[in-house]
Amino acid sequence: MEIQRLPGFRDFYPDDYAWREYIFSGWRETARQFAFQEYDGPMLESTDLYRKKSGEELKTQLYRFVDQGNRDVCLRPEMTPTLARLVAARERDFKKPIKWFSVASFFRSEKPQKGRLREFSQVNCDILGESSPAADAELIALAIQMLRRFGLTDTDFYVRLNDRRLWRRFLDSKGVPEDRLTEVLAIVDKIERESEANTQAKLKQFGLSIAEIRAFLSQPVAELSDFEPLLRELRWRGLRDFVEVDLTVVRGLDYYTGFVFEIFDRQRESRSLAGGGRYDQLISTISDGAVDLAAAGFGMGDVTVQDLLASLPHTRARAESAFAARYLQVYVAVADEDLRPEALGLVTRLREQNLRVDFALQPTKLGKQFQLAEAAHAEFAVVVGREWPEVKVKVLRDRSETAIPADELPAFLTSAMKANR
Repeated sequence: MEIQRLPGFRDFYPDDYAWREYIFSGWRETARQFAFQEYDGPMLESTDLYRKKSGEELKTQLYRFVDQGNRDVCLRPEMTPTLARLVAARERDFKKPIKWFSVASFFRSEKPQKGRLREFSQVNCDILGESSPAADAELIALAIQMLRRFGLTDTDFYVRLNDRRLWRRFLDSKGVPEDRLTEVLAIVDKIERESEANTQAKLKQFGLSIAEIRAFLSQPVAELSDFEPLLRELRWRGLRDFVEVDLTVVRGLDYYTGFVFEIFDRQRESRSLAGGGRYDQLISTISDGAVDLAAAGFGMGDVTVQDLLASLPHTRARAESAFAARYLQVYVAVADEDLRPEALGLVTRLREQNLRVDFALQPTKLGKQFQLAEAAHAEFAVVVGREWPEVKVKVLRDRSETAIPADELPAFLTSAMKANR
């Protein structure tokens, strides 16, 4: 019986892995440019961590079981509660603001569909101990720059920005109790995906009508003064054109308390590329009030980002060019098997120079070795034959050939590679 991959999970063959590493490297390098430090946490957490305040929908998607110690545990579905737990345990050890990021895998037991799998990877970036609009703007700027790093522009994606405090004031005025706020926001979160009749039926139980909701959503941005400090910060950064105020963005998790945002491709052909916001009460909730820190952050998923980058000619070409860094640089071809010891010594010396080098493990015809070199996208083939201690260096791109002493080969190759860049 053939054992197949589980639905919603992925195999990463070398070409697939190259995409993942390209995205991960871009995330990491950009986060470090913004002075964020990398951290991680365990793959397995106590289920109680997500009962605290993650939203009802997420609680139904947990990969949950009882372990051998009779503990109720689950595979992590998101990073923010883990981060809150880590910071609550040792917040005095770190100067504020804390700027941390992680690149990690997560698991959600839901129906696989375009842009959403059961196992996925995210970069998560957070600022803790800072409540100013500058912190919110810094996170949005970081998310934008992570996407721009891959060649995307404001014609490819945009940021939808909202403030959940506006909804809280509006629903308070309509008599909706605060403890039912998240239920109403869950309806609003799906307003674009559900029929008007279904939305109206759900709102009726709260004494609300879809007409009232639409009137609230249609407020002119100019009248929403709550956004001005944050929008001003983004203007100063030259990023205002990336951002649109959109009151339908509420995010599905219970712990958000203020500004929230999501990033979408301009054609809206996929799920959100990233999303996040301010969650000032979560650390206090996780620590049962022992630690109270302002906090904001976002997550960006690899599935939707890769789908978008692969679908656009300019970003796909940019990625494929970057993949060349994983290709072989030098293939050492053994033309005379009596010289295999010398060839292996040469391979070792070249690898010690941090060059990517390969060779045939078994005696192989010289023509076949050249085919293997080309299949591996090698830049150079170095032929070790009867001319030893001189070798032939063949540039596979144009078939040009040079004979040089073997002891000069490392310097020759390094110089040639620099000239080709």
